[in-house]
Amino acid sequence: MAYKIGEACVKCGACANTCPVGAIEEGEDRYIIDPDVCISCGACADTCPVEAIEEE
Repeated sequence: MAYKIGEACVKCGACANTCPVGAIEEGEDRYIIDPDVCISCGACADTCPVEAIEEE
């Protein structure tokens, strides 16, 4: 199950730098996780300082 970045995202980039498969890119108002690339490892959620990432 892929992860999703919620509205609490502050666009710090910590998640994108942590993703081992490059599934996260910067969006207009927050970072976005590509569910087709995400391997559901949870590294991004563990790294997010504002807990904006959760399983979909």
